[in-house]
Amino acid sequence: MPKVNPRGPNPIDIHVGSRIRLRRQLLKMSQEKLGDDLGVTFQQVQKYERGANRVGASRLYRMSRVLEVPVQFFFEGMGEQSTATGMAEGDQTPIVYDFIQSSDGVSLAESFSRIKDPKVRRRVLELVRTLAEDDQATRS
Repeated sequence: MPKVNPRGPNPIDIHVGSRIRLRRQLLKMSQEKLGDDLGVTFQQVQKYERGANRVGASRLYRMSRVLEVPVQFFFEGMGEQSTATGMAEGDQTPIVYDFIQSSDGVSLAESFSRIKDPKVRRRVLELVRTLAEDDQATRS
């Protein structure tokens, strides 16, 4: 079982940071604006989003108000994570982190969430799966 780097960011802080970034981007808010609303610099917001700096309880509460979400939003999706690795076995969390760290991923998620018809959503999903399979076959 891999060990957590004692000098690296805590997996929980990384998760919370990724949720901060996701919500900020969905609101189309800049790091500078979020920092101003929180009374910190945009560099501090960057550190929170990377998980490099831990967000204190009072700041997390204030952040939930600024980002218009309940505090528990920042912990959603953590599930039963292993304390050793920060990820549950077979967990898709690294894929999700990579996805929401990209502007294309956030834009795609935002656009997809606006599609209300379940049939259309399924067809979009099938299209993306087909394109991914074609891309993988081309690279092989």
